[in-house]
Amino acid sequence: MNIEVDIKADTRRRVAAIAKRTGLSESQIIAEALEQGHSLEWQERFADKVAAGIKAADSGEFASEADLERVRSKYRDA
Repeated sequence: MNIEVDIKADTRRRVAAIAKRTGLSESQIIAEALEQGHSLEWQERFADKVAAGIKAADSGEFASEADLERVRSKYRDA
């Protein structure tokens, strides 16, 4: 179903920026907001957290060896 909605230029820019950062289409961003209740602000914060996590992982700050072993041990016996 296609629906035409008029939105402010600033909102269109935010949707486009989120789509570019996440690799999703603008339609997917809007559908996520409508279907899941994930506001543009929520989606922006989520993208920020993902980017920060990737940066930390790339710089070796993601998890210590002890953290990894704790997770392995937790699921080894499961």
